[in-house]
Amino acid sequence: MKILVLNCGSSSIKYKLFDMSSNIVLAQGGIEKIGLKGSFLKLTTPDDQKVIINKDIPEHQVGVELILSILTSKENGCLQSLKEIEAVGHRVVHGGEKFNASVLIDQVVINQIEECIELAPLHNPSNLIGVRAVEKLMPGVPQVAVFDTAFHQTMPPKAYIYGLPYSYYEKYGIRRYGFHGTSHRYVSKRACEILGRNYEETKIITAHIGNGASITAIKNGKSIDTSMGMTPVDGLLMGTRSGEIDAGVLTFISEKEHLSAQKISDLLNKKSGVLGVSGVSSDMRELSEACEKGNERAILAMDMFNYRIHKYVGSYAAVLGGFDILVFTGGVGENQWSTRTAVCKNLEFMGIKLDESKNTGMRAQEMIISASDSRVTVMVIPTEEEFMIAKDTLEILSK
Repeated sequence: MKILVLNCGSSSIKYKLFDMSSNIVLAQGGIEKIGLKGSFLKLTTPDDQKVIINKDIPEHQVGVELILSILTSKENGCLQSLKEIEAVGHRVVHGGEKFNASVLIDQVVINQIEECIELAPLHNPSNLIGVRAVEKLMPGVPQVAVFDTAFHQTMPPKAYIYGLPYSYYEKYGIRRYGFHGTSHRYVSKRACEILGRNYEETKIITAHIGNGASITAIKNGKSIDTSMGMTPVDGLLMGTRSGEIDAGVLTFISEKEHLSAQKISDLLNKKSGVLGVSGVSSDMRELSEACEKGNERAILAMDMFNYRIHKYVGSYAAVLGGFDILVFTGGVGENQWSTRTAVCKNLEFMGIKLDESKNTGMRAQEMIISASDSRVTVMVIPTEEEFMIAKDTLEILSK
């Protein structure tokens, strides 16, 4: 079965086409700057060459049309006809409390995703545009929604309820939801596959570390706590997001700077994190270069970034009552050995001992980086969210 996976963001669409009979990627790429000047599609050919197609892409349906035309084109295509695509899987950011698993999309599901828009106003509308575009361009093709939040629906109330009047949870659904669920689910399962362990009898901490970052505590196959909250702002210090912060600081700044709620949101989401602290960049490569040159604020930002991850690993070890596996994934988690070293430093008492030659060796590939005598197995596993979406789509249709 050939399955197309779409990840529609506010101004972008990422795609991968899988042949699930052999678990191979037939095509992949993405569109950037939808609705903006300079929009383009970038694809990777089967021989790993990069091709950029510059084209005016005013809205998402035009983008989906372009992707489908590329898939069947003589120059860069891999399909004779769109009829070869038997299903489409969509990443949907927020499912609220309505969805604890992936689902076949029908009008009822669309209505329920719409009801979650106020929880993810920047993401869910774009996700739905992708669904509607496929409905129009490929009528009758089954579509499946895979939710970022679904994996975390197993958290107990003590982990997801905030210390606010309970009525706000009842009226507005204000609670911790967590994100990156598809990534956390994939790498935790994959770790157990590699190690030959029973997923339902293993305690795992997964660290999805990139420009957006979150950590999850997984006990016996279920998420029991995660660092992101009702929105992706909470938890770790990120590229441009503040992470955890005293709420009183926000009211103080709002009064002093005369900032509206929207301006506060922009401050927390777009101007904070390592960018806000360093004044250099939200890109870890540029931040690392600044650190090497002795930029004190860049060094501070990097120290804060690593410290938050280190602290969450310790707190989730307590939540789990000890753990068996620590997994690093995401762009930084997979590639930045110095962060992995800083996170694991002084955690020998928990049973973590790195093999530094392995840790500083190969990048972005599956590997065990802990020493042979480490009680906790520390691993790097590149995330495969798109494959997980395709796999869920296949399983749902197989039923």
